[in-house]
Amino acid sequence: MIAKSDAEPGVVVLLVEDDDGDALLVEELLLDADESFTVVRARTMAEATAQWQRVDCALIDLGLPDAHGLEAVERFLAQRPGVAVVVLTGLSDRDLALQAVGAGAQDYLLKGDVTGPQLGRVLRYAIQRRRSDEAARHLFVVERRQAESDRMTRGLLPKPLIQDPNMLWATRYEPGGNEIIVGGDFFDSIELADGTIRAVIGDVCGHGPDEAAIGVALRIAWRTLVLAGFDGESVVKRMNELLRLERHLPDLFATLCDFEVVPSRRALRVRLCGHPQPILLGPVPRFLSEAEYGVALGVAEEPKVVTSEIEVAGRWAVLLYTDGLFEGHIDGGQRLGLEGMIDMISEVGATLTGHALLNTLVARACELNGGPLADDVALLWLANATDG
Repeated sequence: MIAKSDAEPGVVVLLVEDDDGDALLVEELLLDADESFTVVRARTMAEATAQWQRVDCALIDLGLPDAHGLEAVERFLAQRPGVAVVVLTGLSDRDLALQAVGAGAQDYLLKGDVTGPQLGRVLRYAIQRRRSDEAARHLFVVERRQAESDRMTRGLLPKPLIQDPNMLWATRYEPGGNEIIVGGDFFDSIELADGTIRAVIGDVCGHGPDEAAIGVALRIAWRTLVLAGFDGESVVKRMNELLRLERHLPDLFATLCDFEVVPSRRALRVRLCGHPQPILLGPVPRFLSEAEYGVALGVAEEPKVVTSEIEVAGRWAVLLYTDGLFEGHIDGGQRLGLEGMIDMISEVGATLTGHALLNTLVARACELNGGPLADDVALLWLANATDG
């Protein structure tokens, strides 16, 4: 039955009342209200919960044929948690009224003690309070997700522990798709007591909290193994074992670049596990093509790990990166690709270093892509600032 629907048909009230006389009185009250409502009738709780059209508020009697007392409120809210509920009953019981509000009802009214204008205001206020509650709940969920993302980010992307003043570093992480939830990209870097710089960058396939959790586990495992004195090949093998034990999907894999700078700063040791080659920066940036490829983590039970040693001289800078940087597109067409990335670095990086370089690379890749990159991007820049 409709009450003033011609004025404002958008406000829908579900009246759950088995007594036809009481239902008629409620509809008459709403006709006298200073508000406008569309009223939908249900005679039982089964009918009420089966009613899936949009409802803004429910007026519920506590003496229904299939639900009595608080059960009516609880059953309805279990099925329709976003709908405001007002109890309208003949039961004058203060304790029951408090319990009903505690169970989720917005208000408790007695039949015969409310006028049309009062009922209209109660319904309006109930709807607004429910919307405010939903907005607060949504804000809480968003803030909790942000806090979880921040914790994941701290686990995935720690500050490098490098003490040598002649070794410069910079990092950058850009979530894919302009999201707040991180994916599985991770990096780390540590200077050991003998002056060796150990670094890693990796990418767990997929995007989301599960992949991020695996990435955190791998990153922490890498740091723990390095600090425990394991050599590069042993570290990679143990990380492969850990991934196969911890992954939530049987075909989940991760690419990895395990990187090492010797104390003299004149040689680099690179171990690639399905990961793209680092880039030696300079007037003419180039891939460290001397670094041999190995299989990604998680693919083989006992992977063969190859260490490539590459000599460098004087001042040098190296860029470690994940594939999100070059998997974007150019003007919505072809992918940027590895060679396109080299061209982009040549274009923007001739005079830039450190954070300025990394920020400019991400901005330029997004510009070419016509918007945020689909995949996460992690970047780690290391440079030797002395000719020694």
